[in-house]
Amino acid sequence: MAIAASQDRSPEEEDHRIASKAARLRRLEHRLYNAPEGLRVSDLARDCGVTRRTIYRDLEALDSMGVPIWEDSGRFGINRATYLSTIRLNLNETVALYFAARLLAHHSDEHNPHTVSALDKLAAGMPAGTVAEHIARVADLVRERPVRTAYVRILEVLTLAWAEQRMVRLRYRAPNRELTERDVAPYFIEVSRSAPAAYVIGHDRLRAAIRTFKIERIETAELLDESYTVPTDFDPYAFLARAWGVMDETEVEVQVRFSAHVAPQIRESLWHHSQRLTELANGGCELAMTIGGIREVLPWILGWGADAEVLAPPALRAEIQAHARRMVALYDGGQEA
Repeated sequence: MAIAASQDRSPEEEDHRIASKAARLRRLEHRLYNAPEGLRVSDLARDCGVTRRTIYRDLEALDSMGVPIWEDSGRFGINRATYLSTIRLNLNETVALYFAARLLAHHSDEHNPHTVSALDKLAAGMPAGTVAEHIARVADLVRERPVRTAYVRILEVLTLAWAEQRMVRLRYRAPNRELTERDVAPYFIEVSRSAPAAYVIGHDRLRAAIRTFKIERIETAELLDESYTVPTDFDPYAFLARAWGVMDETEVEVQVRFSAHVAPQIRESLWHHSQRLTELANGGCELAMTIGGIREVLPWILGWGADAEVLAPPALRAEIQAHARRMVALYDGGQEA
């Protein structure tokens, strides 16, 4: 009967039916992926405007296509850990991802197998050519680095906790501090733009506040059954807007004077969204920024050596002076000041 009905349709009607089913399957896949607790067939049928029998057939179709569908007590969902998404890219979009891959390679100071796998798949899914070859080479560069299994395992736990909004128990050791155990609700995972490091930002029950944790300093991570909800007023991009990297501390106005020798390099980049640049008569320039604390910007300023002079705040200037004295003592063969 189904075959006869299909033969009675015109080619245009058949094309529309296939397109409608494809669109419905994409919608169904999207809804299931974004529902960690799963959805009932009746909810899916209502959402897609079809019968429950159609949804059951669609679920079978998705399963036959390799989508990892799970079912539990009448609810259906997608296993996120084994789910593979499909994307289509044009050449310019591919090059944009190549840039991201190169930055990822610079950022990764160790072999993360998930990074390698993602790059391998990206290269394999592209037409053979220069860009695909270079993305494959980036994967090889990361693959050659040492693997730190404990770090990868912790990152996997944090990723799952973030995706499914579940609490995670961390054993965390900050520099020169004792090991502490704390239950954290991961709100966001961020990478540092100034160093090869990743951070998890979330509500720390121990401190009863939002805190930032460097993932490399987490000794163990345990996924908990308890769920959480990200507050509607938490915007990670607004939270990080003032930060130089990922740390948002007391807001401070930083002013640095750069020599004419390095001023062209300062002018050609946007170092922080709040920056204001003032040109000097001698060819140099002054950079002013409002950022969240001085801890992360300190190494960046030191990297410019004698071509950068901190004008404000006094605490940052004093830190640079202390480092300069220690360097003089070190290179003069004396003792550390």
